[in-house]
Amino acid sequence: MRIEMKGISKAFGQNRVLEGVNFTVNSGEVHALMGENGAGKSTLMNIFTGLYAKDGGTITIDGQEAHFSGPLDAEQHGISFIHQEMNNFLEMPVVDNMFLNKELHTKLGTLDDKKMRAQATHYLQELGADIDVTQPIGTLSVGRQQMIEIAKSLMTDAKIIIMDEPTAALTETEIKNLFDVVNRLKAKGVGFIYISHRMEEIFEIADKVTVMRDGVSVAEYDTKDVSMKQLVKDMVGREIGDFYPERHPEFGPVALKAEHLSEKGVFEDVSFSVREGEILAFSGLMGAGRTEIMRAIFGIDHLDSGTVEIDGKPVHIHTPADAIKAQIGFATENRKDEGLFLNDSLHDNIVLPSINGFVKHGLVDDKATNQFVEMLMKRLTVKAMGPDVTAGSLSGGNQQKVVLAKWVGSGAKVLILDEPTRGVDVGAKREIYDLMNELTARHVAIIMISSDLPEVLGMSDRIAVVYEGHITGIVPTEGATQESIMTLATGGNTNAN
Repeated sequence: MRIEMKGISKAFGQNRVLEGVNFTVNSGEVHALMGENGAGKSTLMNIFTGLYAKDGGTITIDGQEAHFSGPLDAEQHGISFIHQEMNNFLEMPVVDNMFLNKELHTKLGTLDDKKMRAQATHYLQELGADIDVTQPIGTLSVGRQQMIEIAKSLMTDAKIIIMDEPTAALTETEIKNLFDVVNRLKAKGVGFIYISHRMEEIFEIADKVTVMRDGVSVAEYDTKDVSMKQLVKDMVGREIGDFYPERHPEFGPVALKAEHLSEKGVFEDVSFSVREGEILAFSGLMGAGRTEIMRAIFGIDHLDSGTVEIDGKPVHIHTPADAIKAQIGFATENRKDEGLFLNDSLHDNIVLPSINGFVKHGLVDDKATNQFVEMLMKRLTVKAMGPDVTAGSLSGGNQQKVVLAKWVGSGAKVLILDEPTRGVDVGAKREIYDLMNELTARHVAIIMISSDLPEVLGMSDRIAVVYEGHITGIVPTEGATQESIMTLATGGNTNAN
């Protein structure tokens, strides 16, 4: 199968999103599509699969002009789209989500639950994912839900699979399993459109790469013939310098101290501290308990035992409101369900944690909040038509910037960032890293949870490694390696511990 898109254009009102985009993918190849958030990548794929109507251009399949009435029509013609943002029914079991509208029936017409469970388990095992398909999907981490989305595409017998940031929430082991599957399917003639901001992945898995910038396809390369530096320059229109900015931290007193934290069956006897001006990274495999520890500290989940101190004074946190009052901020990894009100304006999302500071005589000072939001959107370079548009209308990376803006604006003394650059393009990543440096220079203490080991090593001062609900080591970043961190993350010992 050969897909050709030529001269594709699209506008939403006065906002021209695509302006003559060209893109081609063939059976048996992985063609990467790269570009900053808002470059138009997802819009192009939504046009291809029939979710949006194009304003101009042509789409052909094997030389014949094609048009799909919607994603289901595209799927029935062998085109599967694994979206970055998942739309699951969280209370339903994994197997029911996987077979939604594709249920299997017995000869008597009843649901064949046994066969569906067996098939769901088989496809997940193909990805190396050991998941109980009878449990509610909402109980799983974002990374495990992503593996389920990938497994669903394998069930459709697709000829072309579109993957939008498929590894953003996966561990190194899960990524390896995914790439093994991609290579097996590629050998069988399946083609892939691979959207990712992770440069190292592009060079590992892709045969070709097309770069988009501001709604235009600006370059196409055979991956073996292009450098990372050139791709970055094509994406952002400038050279970006060193990927991780230098850190010159000046540590202050301990900002947050946690001692003997436990949540039954989740994590046990967790102790650590983070100082003013420090970035403490939490590393470990998916499901190790990193996020759960932070959720409990922030009052989302319940601590069974342990103490938390801020600036040397005990704090009793039972709800997120208690945490905010204690000047703790938490940018969650699941921005869609927990980080934003998608139907509310950017203004309302950003100002929410800080609203009490703008109340005068019982009324909100609208002029002050408008200036506050405008300043934060400008500082974090949020690409939007204005502060009145809904958060749900933005690209994933710009949504992430809005989540960061609201917590930066809250004046938090301790800021927990869970996968802060998940689904964020290379230019925006550097902006977020620079922002983290600015915050620590202003004595903010940052706890960063990240599954990206180069990011952990590039942006932290110390690394706490979690394995099966326990901290197996807290090591200085200087001298640490990916191998030493992975050793701790899998329950091993290192001399650095």
